[in-house]
Amino acid sequence: MQLTDSREINTDRATVWAALLSAEVLKECVPGCKEMYGTPEDGFEATVVQKVGPVKATFKGAVSFSDIVEGEALTLTGEGKGGAAGFAKGGAKVTLEDLPEGGTRLSYDVEAKVGGKLAQLGSRIIDGFAKKMADQFFENFQNAVEGSSEAEDAEEQAGDRAGDQADEQTGEKKGWFKKVLGS
Repeated sequence: MQLTDSREINTDRATVWAALLSAEVLKECVPGCKEMYGTPEDGFEATVVQKVGPVKATFKGAVSFSDIVEGEALTLTGEGKGGAAGFAKGGAKVTLEDLPEGGTRLSYDVEAKVGGKLAQLGSRIIDGFAKKMADQFFENFQNAVEGSSEAEDAEEQAGDRAGDQADEQTGEKKGWFKKVLGS
């Protein structure tokens, strides 16, 4: 299965790049991800629980980064084994470019393959599931990255009017993303 698409993210390229390299951000964005840890240099280890048609499995696997062009492009490659359910392999070539009106265009080419019981489900189910997973991941990623900017803007505006009350309303989300990016 192959999928090509792009998303326009309303934040600067450096923020999007930092989020792509963050295990914590990726964990929040991968549907069904229970844990993810590691570094971009060494790769990430992950545990993902998914149900594809009648097959539910826990996949343990690794995500690695290659073809890195700092701030511009990278390739994410992942492979997970789900025991009797089989395996899933995939990769995404991701490129970033500045938009003329501000923000960042994130373009991606995704390729996915499965084997074992999962492959017996048929290509229509697998392709539909893989497309749904990719769309969900990039939508979650966009929301995570844009949400931090919106939370910061809302906090600044509310802070002018309500002081400490704004920290209680938006501080958790802002703190989470800033902590992830080390700001």
